[in-house]
Amino acid sequence: MPGKRSALRAAALLARTAPDWLRTAWWGLVGARFGAPVEIVQAAVVQGGDVLLALRRDLRGWELPGGNVLPGERVEDALRREVLEETGIEIVLEGLVGVYRRSGFLPHHALVWRCLPAGGALRPSDETPRVAWWPTDALPPGLLPWCRRPLADALAWRPCDEPLERRERQGLRAIAAAARIDLAARLRGE
Repeated sequence: MPGKRSALRAAALLARTAPDWLRTAWWGLVGARFGAPVEIVQAAVVQGGDVLLALRRDLRGWELPGGNVLPGERVEDALRREVLEETGIEIVLEGLVGVYRRSGFLPHHALVWRCLPAGGALRPSDETPRVAWWPTDALPPGLLPWCRRPLADALAWRPCDEPLERRERQGLRAIAAAARIDLAARLRGE
C-alpha cells in the first residue's frame, strides 16, 4: 500500500499544482509578449551578512522581493511599496545594481537595487507566504535560478559602481530548474 499511497499523493500534488503552472506558462509564453516589455523592480535587502528573500506563492521558490511598477509610479516608489507589501520591511535604496534584460520564457526587464532595512517587522503576505533573512554564504537550495546572478551582483556592488547591463535568456534549463524547486517546496509543504 505505501506505493499506492505515494502515487495518490503525487497525483493530488500535481492536480493542485496544475492551475499555478498553467497560469505561469500562459503568461510566460503568450501574455508577456504583447505590449511594452514588462518592467519589474527587485530589492537585494542586505543586513550584515544576511539577505532578505521571499518565497513566492505561485511558483514556490525563493527570490528577491519586488514586483511590477504601476502606471505613473516612480521606480523607486514601486520598489519601496512592493518590498513593504511582500515582507513588512521598509527600505532605503543604496543604489541600482543593474538592469537584467531577460528573453525567452517570460521576457521582461528587471531593475535590481541594493537596499538596507529601515524599519517595519518581518511578516509574510498573500503573495509571499514565507519571508526570511538568509546568510549570504548559506542561501536556500530553493533559490530560483534567475535570482542567483542579480543577487551575486548586488552582494559585490559598491556605491561607486555603475549599474550593470546584463542580457539573460530564460530557456528550458531555467524552466526545468524552477519546476524542480517548486515541486520540492510543495512536497515539503511550503
